[in-house]
Amino acid sequence: MTMELKVPAVGESITEVEIGDWLKPEGAIVAKDETVAVLETEKATVELPAPAAGKLTKILKKQGETAKVGETIGFLEAGNKESKAAPEPPPGSEIRRQAERDATSATSQAEAAATAASKAASPPPQSKTRATPLAEKILAEHGLRADAVPATGPGGRVTKEDVLRHIEQLPKEEPAVKPAPPARQEQIVRMSLLRRTIAKRLVEAQHTAALLTTFNEVDLSSVIALRQQYQEAFQKKYGVKLGFMSFFVKAAIDALKQFPQLNAEVRDTHIVYRNYHDIGVAVSTDRGLVVPVLRDADRMSFAEIEQAIGDFAQRARDGKLKPEELEGGTFTLTNGGVFGSLLSTPLINPPQSGILGMHAIQERPVAVAGQVVIRPMMYIALTYDHRIVDGREAVLFLRRIKEGVENPTRLLLEV
Repeated sequence: MTMELKVPAVGESITEVEIGDWLKPEGAIVAKDETVAVLETEKATVELPAPAAGKLTKILKKQGETAKVGETIGFLEAGNKESKAAPEPPPGSEIRRQAERDATSATSQAEAAATAASKAASPPPQSKTRATPLAEKILAEHGLRADAVPATGPGGRVTKEDVLRHIEQLPKEEPAVKPAPPARQEQIVRMSLLRRTIAKRLVEAQHTAALLTTFNEVDLSSVIALRQQYQEAFQKKYGVKLGFMSFFVKAAIDALKQFPQLNAEVRDTHIVYRNYHDIGVAVSTDRGLVVPVLRDADRMSFAEIEQAIGDFAQRARDGKLKPEELEGGTFTLTNGGVFGSLLSTPLINPPQSGILGMHAIQERPVAVAGQVVIRPMMYIALTYDHRIVDGREAVLFLRRIKEGVENPTRLLLEV
């Protein structure tokens, strides 16, 4: 039975996708629920599984082409069709004896050919380690086995990033002759749908909002001391490390309650204030920046925030985030410090009115009670929409975050 491979619904506001990679070529045999293609949307990547076991007979949309939700992009011939065998001749007949002699001869020739091929080249044994579809494709291209690659994915799966990292660490063969300098070249690569969407939204933010950035610095001594004191017990109880992000999420929510303009948006000629706090957390992937959202983050504990952020980060790297997890958000946090950024001016995520930028922690000399001491310091930046947020509110908002992080007990007592 011929089955259509259609683009599934991938989000309420998404009507079109771009074909990423076909993980199976035409004519390939696939198992039920095996991923045959990767679809890119403006927010995330989505895997297209085979609806049944069978053969991929036709690919209608190639890599880089666009398709509407519900559109057919390929065909699958379901089931294993085997040709019916011809009736066997009766035992003792000349036809039967000749067939047996032919079969014996064919078997001997096949065994000889198999032995010769085995001596010429022995194929590597199949890996028992599970890998993501993209990782399997890269492994096959480089002739590698999944069980030779350290896995960091959930359930011990090897991810695309694991394979690329392993390839980079492989010893490089030194050329016998020093190669000539390469010619000046250019490579033209089509932007992915996700990257084009990011570019469009960043330009939109600058064109539609009156953006301004204010800065402050935070002493992280108290947070670091708390983490050192409770890290082992926290990790043992909740299965996740107590990081810095949960403190900043809590501090941001506390400040948003004091200054609701930063949790609002401009809608036509109105200001829409929200009494809920859906906090976006920017996550960098090899496909671009995505911002999964912590729904009702004001109701989440420190452990729930850390667990959710860790899950988001892992699934973002594996391309497993759902489109609905990237929608909405009332305020965003982005941490350029993980890459070593000391200071930056982040851009808001429209239609939000504010974004908090975190940066690298550096030990610096600061004045405390008339004494110069060394403290772990971080610059923080708030970019805000000046149409509805005045400079006074922005500065006080950022100072409120500073006070919450420097005195984390306040976050626990909510005072």
